[in-house]
Amino acid sequence: MLRFPRCVQRTSVSAGAVVSARNKDVSTDPVVTGKHHSPVSAAVTRSACTSIQKRSLSTRIGRGITQTHVAEASSFSDSDALASGTRRRPQANTRSQLKDSRVVVVKLGSAVITREDECGLALGRLASIVEQVAELQGKGKQVVLVTSGAVAFGKQVINQQNRLSQSVRQAINSGKDGTFLEPRACAAVGQCGLMSMYEAMFSQYGLETAQVLLTKRDLTGSQSENFQATMFELMKMNIIPILNGNDSVAAPPETGADLEGVLSVKDNDSLAAIVADHINADLLVLLSDVRGVYTGPPGKADSRFMETCYLPAQSASDNIGVTYGTTSRVGLGGMKSKVESAVFALHRGVAVVIADGTMATNGNVILDIVNGKRVGTFFTKELPADQRDVADQATCARSGSRKLQAMKPKQRSEIIHTLADLLEDNSADILVQNEKDLSAATSLAPSLRARLELSDAKISSLAKGLRQIAESSDQYVGQVLSRRELADGLVLRQETVPLGVLLVIFESRPDALPQVASLAIGTANGLLLKGGREAKHTNQYLHGLVQRALKIHDAADAVQLLSNREDVDELLKLDDKIDLVIPRGSKELVRRIQDDSQGIPVLGHSEGICHVYVDKDVGDTQQAVDIVVDSKCNYPAACNAMETLLLHRSHLENGFMSLVVEALRSNGVTVYSGPNLRRSVTFSPAPAQSLSYEYSANECTIEVVDDVVSAIKHINHYGSAHTDTIVTSNGQAAEEFLRRVDSACVFHNTSTRLADGYRFGLGAEVGISTSRIHARGPVGAKGLLTTKWIAEGSGHTVQLFSDGKYTFTHRELSLETSV
Repeated sequence: MLRFPRCVQRTSVSAGAVVSARNKDVSTDPVVTGKHHSPVSAAVTRSACTSIQKRSLSTRIGRGITQTHVAEASSFSDSDALASGTRRRPQANTRSQLKDSRVVVVKLGSAVITREDECGLALGRLASIVEQVAELQGKGKQVVLVTSGAVAFGKQVINQQNRLSQSVRQAINSGKDGTFLEPRACAAVGQCGLMSMYEAMFSQYGLETAQVLLTKRDLTGSQSENFQATMFELMKMNIIPILNGNDSVAAPPETGADLEGVLSVKDNDSLAAIVADHINADLLVLLSDVRGVYTGPPGKADSRFMETCYLPAQSASDNIGVTYGTTSRVGLGGMKSKVESAVFALHRGVAVVIADGTMATNGNVILDIVNGKRVGTFFTKELPADQRDVADQATCARSGSRKLQAMKPKQRSEIIHTLADLLEDNSADILVQNEKDLSAATSLAPSLRARLELSDAKISSLAKGLRQIAESSDQYVGQVLSRRELADGLVLRQETVPLGVLLVIFESRPDALPQVASLAIGTANGLLLKGGREAKHTNQYLHGLVQRALKIHDAADAVQLLSNREDVDELLKLDDKIDLVIPRGSKELVRRIQDDSQGIPVLGHSEGICHVYVDKDVGDTQQAVDIVVDSKCNYPAACNAMETLLLHRSHLENGFMSLVVEALRSNGVTVYSGPNLRRSVTFSPAPAQSLSYEYSANECTIEVVDDVVSAIKHINHYGSAHTDTIVTSNGQAAEEFLRRVDSACVFHNTSTRLADGYRFGLGAEVGISTSRIHARGPVGAKGLLTTKWIAEGSGHTVQLFSDGKYTFTHRELSLETSV
């Protein structure tokens, strides 16, 4: 049964014309048209549909919906794809492909659009859903809604009417109305109000709606052709079909047997799946009040959320390893019904996502799903290696770590040597991929572009650093740090072991990928890598080389490359799978990771505000100038580049300040002045916006201090505890500076740029830490290790000590390795 509300009447095209254009026999399908309209005998022309659609689009006022979308939407209506019933796009097998969906069916469960008391609609939630659907329509997509809520709306109306008809005494004595209301009667009453609500909401965005009420008969045999024809015509006119089972005349729900091998229409989940199949939808979104599919009832401690359900061709819904609980608080369906409906649609070429539509976790759930974000449970028939569930990737990395631990140090060294050779042998191809990224990075900041760019020299230096790590790989895992005799025949030793699984996030620096991978391999850690999208092609190629190197000892799972930012967001919740997070990039990135990490330690620094202090006893002035220039100009984008130059006040008079400023400016550095300098010099450089600022470019601040103590106080207050240096010939001043500056790296008469894992002889660094726990400064291989205690005895028990048979000796023994 089809019913069209007043909004369709405004198009001056009757539904009868739509159906008669496709089917000669329409007598069995009564159509309600406007009071002043009669069915039109001719088919709706394409031009008429397009003009209607353009008029509707031009009046939209919703978020992100503009006149610029008219052309795209018009071409959509001009396409014969919908009318012919052919699928317009290949099935999406990854979330990123959901962006290409053109026809989207959204099923709104009863729990999504009804209030907690089940009597009435959740208007705020419904308004958000309407806004999201309007935005998708404005972007040229076609959305079909399958909605519940008629029974709840009808309950509200009937209860209000009953209360109005009661006497005052009855109303006082009745309390809560416990009268049973027959659902079909409630549905009949609620349909009108529900549809009027949708019509009013969508009209705010200039969108037309049409109500389509269905029973099982409408979706089988020749009747299904009538349904398809009407749906295709409505979509061509850019009208939003709003579908529901005709609960007012429907029989009580069946217990579940399939009808002639086809999914039974027993609730709106199954109805949505069948509708999606009939209209060749690209995406089916099933919204309820749960996050998605879990391995068991969500409240159980051992129940795990399933981000992806992988179902190869023709797999049944009972093959996904799920134990089902009860249904939702309202409605006929439960998670079992949703999964069965999802599998039905999936095997008919429709991508499916089951998600929470109550806004408890996400206010833009429909938009986020269509945009490919990791929301809800995504069903797929194909699972490329790089699109696996991130939890599975973490599990694989853990397995790979254990393979690396089981190897001899020589085998881990062979993997790293192989990777170094692959880098040099494939340098030309690496640079080709890097050029792709550079060509696309037109809007990238100069400092980030400098980090992104590779060269033959960088690759050669990178390979050299990897070979350093390889040569030292026998000094990492299995090193005995202490041995102690606890009692006669009972020896305890402390031995180095890997941390476990590392999550390393880096921006714009593809050379970090093989560096970090080699450190992880050398220390037998599993590794999850997430590089910036600006280095996508380079990272993918470099990861391929890492995989080739790992395969020589069957450990390719140890290093995983993540696909998108949503992967990181999900992994930061998995404190049972990730042992340490290391962000390498901007202070915004580091702070976001620190804020979002849920129980996983984060190692890193948020800023690199490094200082060079030139003391009054400068000694060799040219050496001092060289240190300053190197600290700033050698690589201005590096985190260990100088950002603030502190000068002893005496240098304002002795000419050194003029000398160093001229040297900086000749190297293209823009100089800013601190407040003390501005007060001391009549014509000072432009003021610095902050004394605690990381330029990451050819810019720096110059400030004046009175003595070494003032310099120390300034650094400890405004610095980031990264790297700071003093230039002086005064040994006492140097010693005080080195002792009292509270930074990870503190130098005397050297450039701040020396703060680097390779230059420290660590081979490479996984990052620089300014924290005080576990590791500090450039973090090399040894910073990726922890320890375990190993005791070897011969039947020792605590009781034997209590009985006096053994006594504790606690005697230190000489060290010996166990590998």
